Amino acid sequence: MEIPVRDAPKRLAGYLWRELKDFSAWDGDATHLWTRWIILRAVGVVYLLIFGNIIAESAALVGPEGVAPLPAIMDALRELHPNALVGFLRAPSLFWFSHAPGMITLLEWTGFLAAVAVVLNLWPRLALFVAWACFLSFVALSHFFSATQPDQLMLEVALLCIPLAPAGLRPGLGVGLAPRRIAVFALRWMFIRLMFEAGLAKFVFGAAMWRNFTAMDVMYETAPFPTFIGFTFHQFPPAFHAFEVLVTFIAEIPAPFLAVFCGRWGRWVAFWSWCALQGGIQITCNFGWLNVAAIALGLVLLDDQMLAGLLRRVGLARLGDRLLARTTGQSIRPSRPWAKHGLRWALGAQFALGVYFHLVSPNRIPVERVPAFIHEPIDLLFGSWRSMNSYALFGNLPKVRYDVEFMGSNDGGETWRSYEYFYKVQRVDRIPPFIAPWYPRFEAILQSTMISSTDPTLYQSVAAQLLRRSSPVMAMFRSDPFPDRPPTMVRIPTYRYVMNDFATYRATGHYWRKEYVGDYTAMMYLNARGEVDVSE
Repeated sequence: MEIPVRDAPKRLAGYLWRELKDFSAWDGDATHLWTRWIILRAVGVVYLLIFGNIIAESAALVGPEGVAPLPAIMDALRELHPNALVGFLRAPSLFWFSHAPGMITLLEWTGFLAAVAVVLNLWPRLALFVAWACFLSFVALSHFFSATQPDQLMLEVALLCIPLAPAGLRPGLGVGLAPRRIAVFALRWMFIRLMFEAGLAKFVFGAAMWRNFTAMDVMYETAPFPTFIGFTFHQFPPAFHAFEVLVTFIAEIPAPFLAVFCGRWGRWVAFWSWCALQGGIQITCNFGWLNVAAIALGLVLLDDQMLAGLLRRVGLARLGDRLLARTTGQSIRPSRPWAKHGLRWALGAQFALGVYFHLVSPNRIPVERVPAFIHEPIDLLFGSWRSMNSYALFGNLPKVRYDVEFMGSNDGGETWRSYEYFYKVQRVDRIPPFIAPWYPRFEAILQSTMISSTDPTLYQSVAAQLLRRSSPVMAMFRSDPFPDRPPTMVRIPTYRYVMNDFATYRATGHYWRKEYVGDYTAMMYLNARGEVDVSE
């Protein structure tokens, strides 16, 4: 029987509405107990990595002998925001109460223990809130913690996982505390926004190299910590790199629509294409825990029935049946009206703010074109909390790799010795090891600052601490090149790095060709009074 043409739009609209309700967990027979359990454990693991890194590097970053000492940061914030309430809203951090070294230790270890509690499923709602609050306290300081979108991503994820998580001290699977549909939708919406915004940032608003399929020609050479696999992929012909761009496009533009409007098979396609993309980036470019976090967030596309079906397909039907049997009798605990409506308003506001922060960007609607009575309150109350964000991941890639290194001299500049990084590109015969999902923040921020800024303050601060022989900062390098006599001068040369081809690598053992292009900033030195100064 033929469908009248005039009925086709109505039927299409009905189909899309049904699929949208299914995606939103508003309709259908799907349960999300096991997917919730897995997502929360994965988020806990990522927060273990986050706080593990803060514990390892905080002394060098914000400690008393660090590159950006916490007292100096807080003094600058107090001068910028004399009103304490406005200051806290602009920079929401528990360090307003104290910026003593003990407070750094307290917050980093409290956050780490909260992450352990999330992994062990102990009071998950409270543990997620504590981890979020402790991490936000560091991110609000700016400098090293707010410069990366992965930090902002995990703040938003933790915040949305709080209403998703079951209540109670030891909730187990939470059969009697099933996730509310609006909490599932909020996390799914965030994931779709992450995928789609990343695609828009590349193929609509990003550099022309994405649209002409040449972006991957430079991706591996300019990545912060390219691996040997990345070095190998760099050798492949342009046609292979164009195929990589096509895979990226599919995973970030059509796949979100498939996930929303094509039922479970569409969500499987979106999930596996996303995993392939993130896994490839992980093994070639070492983007810390970004890719692990992105895959963990992608699990929200799945439901318990999809997991059980996957287990049946791989010959584990009995295990799949057991998983579904555990979900039998799931129920949502009734909430008091104020709690139910409060959650709806909160997640509804988060949805609206997500749209707002997506639209208000230099490439879409510049901030200066938004009426002040709209932008200023939103920016004051939410922008600085970095828990509602837009994600313009890798829209622009540098075409050439530049890196700086720190070189010191203790003989008046006659000879210079290099401070050797642990992971960053420096020696021509070394390629960064596989370090992801570990995130070496100190070296990563040095690299990203090189790309995004011409302000030499960060590098001058590092050089000054090397001259002062700051133990925490010197620990960020492989060894002390001056065990005999301390340096009195430090310069910061800039080099261009080009990946060699395989023939050159086999002949010389060199992964890189290195070319000096000049000093990044003026030399730092110790004057006659033993104070750090900058040469003219």
